[in-house]
Amino acid sequence: MKTILLIDGENFKNYIKHSLDTEKRDIIWNEYNFKSLFDLVLEGYDVIKVIFYFAKLKKHEETEKKSFKLIEDQRFLKTHLEKQGFEVVFAGRVRGYKEKGFLGKKILVFKEKGVDVRIGVDMVSFSCDKLFDQIILCSSDSDLQPAISESKKRGSKIIYLGFENNPNRGISYNSNKTILIRNSEVEKFLSLQPELNLESETKSSI
Repeated sequence: MKTILLIDGENFKNYIKHSLDTEKRDIIWNEYNFKSLFDLVLEGYDVIKVIFYFAKLKKHEETEKKSFKLIEDQRFLKTHLEKQGFEVVFAGRVRGYKEKGFLGKKILVFKEKGVDVRIGVDMVSFSCDKLFDQIILCSSDSDLQPAISESKKRGSKIIYLGFENNPNRGISYNSNKTILIRNSEVEKFLSLQPELNLESETKSSI
């Protein structure tokens, strides 16, 4: 059966982090062997196309230095994924918002907007065009459940690819089949930076 794999990039990265003990280490994403991981967990599937979806990063005036670093990291990751034979699609943007934090103090947080919409549209579009027999969805975003249901109505078989430590039960129930990535499988293809000096460097993320 012709199969396509659709991956919510940031969602996927976050789940990999939660699968590992990376408190004192950062993952070097542009060295991670994504292809070998998928070859292992999806052995036997005729995956003819893989798409990673990311939100486009923009510089933020309050975190200009950090923004530049994240944009550079995203560029390196895109090149790395394309070298492994994957397509990279940018959909939506990461935007900064002020929210109330501890003791009512406003803090700057970043939220990704638009990726789930693009994945959902592509799922339904591929199903309507009959380009693939089945779609493997690697995302635990519950907002994709309507797209899963509609794609199934259009004749596509939907396989949910999640992680053993925290699968989305709603998506799993709504899909035709569930495959869970084991922590040991994530670890097998990992590259890590040297240990960070946490006293001199404060880590932040979006």
